[in-house]
Amino acid sequence: DAFATFARRLQSANVDFVIEPTVRFAGQVGEQHTMFFLDPSGNALEFKAFADDTQVFAR
Repeated sequence: DAFATFARRLQSANVDFVIEPTVRFAGQVGEQHTMFFLDPSGNALEFKAFADDTQVFAR
């Protein structure tokens, strides 16, 4: 999937992650893949992908 491919590319480029690529809420409503890293200016960037896009705002 696109998230895993992107994460592997970042890891191959030796990006320093604030939070390593991980899965949150596995098997639950709102399951998501997420990772955080800093851009060259030091801004924190979060990338997230939901297992089911219809659950983006689910509780």
